[in-house]
Amino acid sequence: MIHLEINGTRHMVDVSPEVPLLWVIREHLKLTGTKYGCGIGLCGSCTVHIDGEARRSCQVPVGDAEGKKIVTIEGIPESHPVKKAWVREQVPQCGYCQSGQIMQAIALLSEDANPSEKKIIDTMEGNLCRCGTYLSIKRAVRSAAKEG
Repeated sequence: MIHLEINGTRHMVDVSPEVPLLWVIREHLKLTGTKYGCGIGLCGSCTVHIDGEARRSCQVPVGDAEGKKIVTIEGIPESHPVKKAWVREQVPQCGYCQSGQIMQAIALLSEDANPSEKKIIDTMEGNLCRCGTYLSIKRAVRSAAKEG
């Protein structure tokens, strides 16, 4: 049995410790806001926070997440400045990458409340967007930083 704390709720799952955290989140706990994109940690669609750090859940064995605080997009309140900025700046198009983008942006602003444009680009460039909303994403991160 693996013991997890996700979005402030404790869960016990009966899976191998090598199963990717993403599959436990989506398939066992039915928290489907975290998306499967590439499965090799390159696209960022599966980004969650583990002890406050943005991590690709497809690359984290669930056994490594045991005893840590995990937050998925479902654990971020609608009133969060980043979520509000995403709506205000009309970022989503297809929306598939948005939960990972938002989780990455929140982690960035948690470590640097007023990041430079270069830091925003460098941090966010690892999260791919099929629709190419990168300029809107950058505006939303800047807007959320101002709202803070």
